[in-house]
Amino acid sequence: MGNSDDTTNARILPAPRGLALLMALGPGLIWCGEFIGSGEVILATRNGAIFGIAVLWVPILATFAKFWIGLGGAHYAVTTGEGMIDMMGRIPGPKNWAIWPVFVVQIIAGAFSTGALATVTSYLLHYFFPGVSEFLLGWFAVVVVIGITWSGTFEPLKQAMSLLVLLIIIGVFSIAIRTWPGMGAVIGALFGFAIPAPADWAVEQGLVTNSKAMEILPLLGWAAGGFASQVWYSYWVMGAGYGATRGRGWGKPSDESALRAMTVDDAKQIRAWRRVVTADASMALIIGSIVTAAFLLAGAGVLAPLHSAPKDQSIATELASVVSSHWGEWAGHFLVLAAVAAMLSTMLGQFAGWPRLLADCMRVLMPSSQRWEWKHQFRAILLLFAVSNFVIVYSFGLKPVLLVQYSAILDGVFLIPLQALAVGFGLYVIMPRFFNDDVKKHIRANPIFILGLILAFIVYGYTYLHIPSLWPK
Repeated sequence: MGNSDDTTNARILPAPRGLALLMALGPGLIWCGEFIGSGEVILATRNGAIFGIAVLWVPILATFAKFWIGLGGAHYAVTTGEGMIDMMGRIPGPKNWAIWPVFVVQIIAGAFSTGALATVTSYLLHYFFPGVSEFLLGWFAVVVVIGITWSGTFEPLKQAMSLLVLLIIIGVFSIAIRTWPGMGAVIGALFGFAIPAPADWAVEQGLVTNSKAMEILPLLGWAAGGFASQVWYSYWVMGAGYGATRGRGWGKPSDESALRAMTVDDAKQIRAWRRVVTADASMALIIGSIVTAAFLLAGAGVLAPLHSAPKDQSIATELASVVSSHWGEWAGHFLVLAAVAAMLSTMLGQFAGWPRLLADCMRVLMPSSQRWEWKHQFRAILLLFAVSNFVIVYSFGLKPVLLVQYSAILDGVFLIPLQALAVGFGLYVIMPRFFNDDVKKHIRANPIFILGLILAFIVYGYTYLHIPSLWPK
């Protein structure tokens, strides 16, 4: 953002309009590229196979509810120049009470999630390279992802994600179009709010573990990503330099003196930048919803009739062989390629996002950690994640589907009610305090966020109450 003695007008550039707006979009591509991953390739496809299209409303409702959390956090970042973790550190009460559970849960969820993704990616790559060991393929994927994220800069991540999202869309649409059940069936599934009993063949094969909630709640948890994904979106917005984030980078609280000096004209530019963010996030919402629905429809239309669902090492072959038998080998290749792209895009987002999130938590919780430069903290945590995920998965022999399910519950359900409340408090209580009275009325949050955040809290507060019944007895 520059030095505190800079003029505010020098920091808040005019927001793009028209065609220039299209060129400015990008954080949303990273966001949806990150959350289109294991929740879609594994969980959506698996749920479609086991329950049919009747559960289509689950990921769509989840995506819409979390959209308000991610968008609200991004509006806060564009207005104040700081991210969601710093915002949560400003919530009244015992010092940093809202950040400690985030820090602990995200360490566990991050290690398990990235480990599961690396393993699933190795299985999918093995489909194309059967002569290479899955262990080496998994490490190759991790090394490529680290190479892209190592610099900690925004543009390489945006370019890589844009390509992967395009591959995902092409691959999954080539299958979903052929399995389209009709508009009436889709509308009925979106608004039926039904959770049917799992298919008999899924029960007989032992695919449904513990209860059907063990399948539904992880899908609800990781559609549109979890707690971390909503935090990361504010990071991608900061990396793009929208509004008050320009020139600030990551790992800094807001420049309070500069915000206090903001003029009404500056505030109007901030509002224009928030419209850019809304357009960007809406693009992510639309792409993410359509791709998630396509994976679920592919599971219901292709795998269910043949009594098959994604599970562990057979993920790639089950996806490909069934599709190939219907529409030719090329169709199977396309679906697996889309799955690989989804896994890689999620790994990129996670390896770029979790080190930032944990470094932010450490900065607030343990100020002495600031003796390290932010870049060194980011790279150290990045390497720790690379090692920990393989230690967890390969040393202990945990199954990736089960890891994905538990990670989805930890990251995507456990903390979401707290996050919805925190974002609401940040938008309506914390954010106005930064500005003088003349500016406050121009930067106040849109009242629609109240409805969206209440929806997210109700959906995930209700879901949260069901978590204890899922753990193995």
